[in-house]
Amino acid sequence: MESNAESPLLTSTTKNAHFVGDVEDIPPINGINDFFVQFGVESKKLWYLAGPAIFTTVFQYSLGAITQTFAGHVGTLDLAAVSVENSVIAGFSFGVMVGMGSALETLCGQAFGAGQVDMLGVYMQRSWVILFVTALILLPLYIFATPLLLLIGQTHDISHAAGQMAIWMIPQLFAYAFNFPIAKFLQAQRWGLWGGAIVLNLSWWFMVIAQMIYILSGTCGRAWSGFSLGAFSNLWSFVKLSLASAIMLCLETWYFMALVLFAGYLKNAEIAVDALSICTNIVGWAVMIAIGFNAAISVRVSNELGAAHPRTAKFSVVVVIFFSFIIGVLLAIILAIFRHQYPALFADNLQVQQAVYALTPLLGACLIINNIQPALSGVAIGAGWQAVIAYINIACYYIFGVPLGLTLGFVADWGVKGIWVGMLTGTVVQTLILIWICFRTNWEKEASMAEKRIQNWSGQKALEGEQ
Repeated sequence: MESNAESPLLTSTTKNAHFVGDVEDIPPINGINDFFVQFGVESKKLWYLAGPAIFTTVFQYSLGAITQTFAGHVGTLDLAAVSVENSVIAGFSFGVMVGMGSALETLCGQAFGAGQVDMLGVYMQRSWVILFVTALILLPLYIFATPLLLLIGQTHDISHAAGQMAIWMIPQLFAYAFNFPIAKFLQAQRWGLWGGAIVLNLSWWFMVIAQMIYILSGTCGRAWSGFSLGAFSNLWSFVKLSLASAIMLCLETWYFMALVLFAGYLKNAEIAVDALSICTNIVGWAVMIAIGFNAAISVRVSNELGAAHPRTAKFSVVVVIFFSFIIGVLLAIILAIFRHQYPALFADNLQVQQAVYALTPLLGACLIINNIQPALSGVAIGAGWQAVIAYINIACYYIFGVPLGLTLGFVADWGVKGIWVGMLTGTVVQTLILIWICFRTNWEKEASMAEKRIQNWSGQKALEGEQ
């Protein structure tokens, strides 16, 4: 995988480093003054990307989160149904689709950093093809949601209500297929139940259409040169990287899905599912901020590695970890201040409110950890480490975290709190490992590997395919 020889592509693309804002890599940092100067410079670049990304992800997430909040005021069964559909059916599909689409972050980001802007539109079209086929494969999950939920042991009432909701949410699945590649393409350049279902579907498709109009209007310049048959070339290689991205992100997304799923097996399942779904709803709002940093740092790292700026890439990791931690702490403090008031915003049932209040300390800890972890995943996407991180996720989440959570929740009889403590411990271990990897990485070697990846994907082979 490593390439130590200097290539003509690397030599020529350093002239195009203005795409990422710097003509050269940052100099070595000597002393505290140098550190703060570079910290200020990198902070501006990070927030320039993270600000719009946070705005977009928060509002996208709010579509489902607000629907779920309204359901909490209709009844406990409605809230449980929406929660299970969002977490298990749509959550599963979301993980697959966003993961498959995230391969585009690595390829577009590194190609843009190297000045190979012309290939971005072709990459996006390849991703559309792959994600549309993936949506067709996932379609039976929506159609047969009720029997599947019953098969894995969910209650009869929750399974039937969630299954009905899933049928109505099929249009959203296909909106995912087009929306995620469009979002990654733009970021790389720095740019009653049925009623709820209708609103969500229209909102997602409105975003798809609005972004398509933006791209087709010519605003993206060289990055979009029209539809191309090149989108159908070299698809298998693209699929392999997409699958690695999907596995990495799915393992993270499904981990939270499992929390709600396991709560459905506890005594008084509706209250347990409702309480945990409210907590995961709140975590979701915080994670949207973290996903903004995820998108920003993946662009920063991929751009800088593509432009052969290893020191800048490494320093951007330091900056994103700092801001992610600070924001997580601030959110936890706000939650603690309003701990007596916020449960009533999400449900009218007093039992549900009391259960949520009891989970507040865990929720605060989760806000901190889950602000740092997605940012580190963004580093992995920007550097192209998806396959390695997938193995780490399997070990930390499913070999360590899930068994510990089930043991504490069911064997030790801690209930919802035990399941969450065990699984949160798995996230802590995974986060510490990612931090260790980031600071032990040879970033010069990563820049060399990015050079080879650009050659393989957007060098002579790609250009010949176009001709």
